[in-house]
Amino acid sequence: MPSEFTGKHVTVAGLGVSGVPAAKVLHGLGARVTVVNDGDDERSRAQAAQLEALGVTVRLGDGTASDSGSAAGLPEGTELIVTAPGWKPTHPLFTAAEQAGVPVWGDVELAWRLRGLDGRKPAPWLAVTGTNGKTTTVQMLASILKAAGLRTAAVGNIGISLLDAVTGEEEYDVLAVELSSYQLHWAPSLRAHSATVLNLAPDHLDWHGSMEAYAADKGRIYEGNRVACVYNVADKATEDLVRAADVEEGCRAVGFTLGTPGPSQLGVVEGLLVDRAFVEDRHKNAQELAEVSDVNPPAPHNIANALAAAGLARAFGVSAAAVRDGLRAFTPDAHRIAHVADVDGVSYVDDSKATNTHATEASLAAYESIVWIAGGLAKGATFDELVAGAAKRLRGAVLIGADRALIREALARHAPEVPVVDLDRTDTGAMLQAVQEARRLARPGDTVLLAPACASMDMFTNYNQRGDAFAQAVRELGA
Repeated sequence: MPSEFTGKHVTVAGLGVSGVPAAKVLHGLGARVTVVNDGDDERSRAQAAQLEALGVTVRLGDGTASDSGSAAGLPEGTELIVTAPGWKPTHPLFTAAEQAGVPVWGDVELAWRLRGLDGRKPAPWLAVTGTNGKTTTVQMLASILKAAGLRTAAVGNIGISLLDAVTGEEEYDVLAVELSSYQLHWAPSLRAHSATVLNLAPDHLDWHGSMEAYAADKGRIYEGNRVACVYNVADKATEDLVRAADVEEGCRAVGFTLGTPGPSQLGVVEGLLVDRAFVEDRHKNAQELAEVSDVNPPAPHNIANALAAAGLARAFGVSAAAVRDGLRAFTPDAHRIAHVADVDGVSYVDDSKATNTHATEASLAAYESIVWIAGGLAKGATFDELVAGAAKRLRGAVLIGADRALIREALARHAPEVPVVDLDRTDTGAMLQAVQEARRLARPGDTVLLAPACASMDMFTNYNQRGDAFAQAVRELGA
């Protein structure tokens, strides 16, 4: 059946996990697709061969679409660009597109526009973004929706791709959608049923250009919301984004807080998660949703994630019992405040996913007495505020990685009494020595916490490998 894409010249910018599905879907809709990709490695060549077998044109290492400073040009006849989220807005390809009046969409924008193309009723989107906690919150939300008996999936920046979700054979009642700031930048017409910005802290500023631009892209998630804009009471910037959003008439601002909730908020009262937003007479009444102990793990920032997920689910009409059952059924991914083992009365916790100071601040706040393993690639971050806030909780610190000196200097300024072990090595074997040194510093009742506040690529392939190395080192302690 002909579509609006039949015969249209579409350039897909980038291969990878979003570019390849976009190229396949567009080709299947009858578009004339050209893929341009800056890289020309073995993986790219394999993906290119797969697409070329379908009849898609692929240009690897395309100098006209590079950041090299050479003259940029659109493939001839381009009427639309669909880009992978990682391509910067300043890329010469997009400059050329702007000059030529060619629109640029991301894969999320494409997925949004393809909803219902096959005649099925499109599933509403419950959308989640934020600097930290997105994946956990979306997975919690999907678990709650499933507990309510709804056909759903966690999609977007995790799980199956949005394009697969909206064009595949499986039908959904509602989708739990994780969206990054990159994806939101390229999704101008997205209009979610309800959405949340969990928190805001400086991140990806090299891509966005400024904190203001980063926040503005996060705030796009609230545009056109129909039922609820869920925000973090403790992070005023998220409420400011709600105030700035152009939403549908009747859409409500709903806060979540770790304290006692006011009207139109979800919060915590005497060990219970409670709802004062989606109840009759919210000025007088509250609905118990779950116990704090139903949240796994019950660290403060994870309770906040659970409240945000509950807020979106309740906006969709889900019962309190389903919120409780969904939270109880949820199991967090590896390397997110994952308890590895107890050895000689000391708890060892892997939060390798804490790759920036904002995530690490939340992780450190979850424990009373900590031997902190930290360090890696700082990505331009500073650590004074983080260390000053956590100083009273630190029994000791073990530092690894290329930029460990930045953390060591912050510790010297704000926690001079805390013993520090500085491991002058960046090989993967350093993790075993780090865990051994942490064991030496720890006392029964302490937590040895891997929360690096840094990226991992100076020593490891990714944060998963770093967390696995920590867990293996801990297992060797108990052997």
